[in-house]
Amino acid sequence: MKFALIFLMSTLGGVLSGEHFHSFMAGLGIASVAVGTGYWLAFRCSTRYPQLALLLLLMGMMAKMAVTIAGVMWGLEANVINSPIVFALSYLFFSIVVTYLYSKLREFQMARATAATEANKLKAKTA
Repeated sequence: MKFALIFLMSTLGGVLSGEHFHSFMAGLGIASVAVGTGYWLAFRCSTRYPQLALLLLLMGMMAKMAVTIAGVMWGLEANVINSPIVFALSYLFFSIVVTYLYSKLREFQMARATAATEANKLKAKTA
């Protein structure tokens, strides 16, 4: 249901920003790449070393800011962003949506890894 709501709101936003569709798509692209880069950097290690985890979180935040700044500069230079309001709303919405989707993906991956570990332990006990 949540995914259907996200899809519906994304489609509605794209239709409503029809005259400024390039700004809408620039917000989608830049937000997706920025959040993906920050997410990829932030969750590269286990929680065994808290200092490393904090360093990677900070690096993820800086990478997200760098990708956002570079993307906005590119969009303005290439005249892709012709409506700053549509771009800003699109960027905000898709930052939240992509963050939600990445956390759901991580939750799914962690559940699969836990299930595989449990299955291996059970298999080792019976063998």
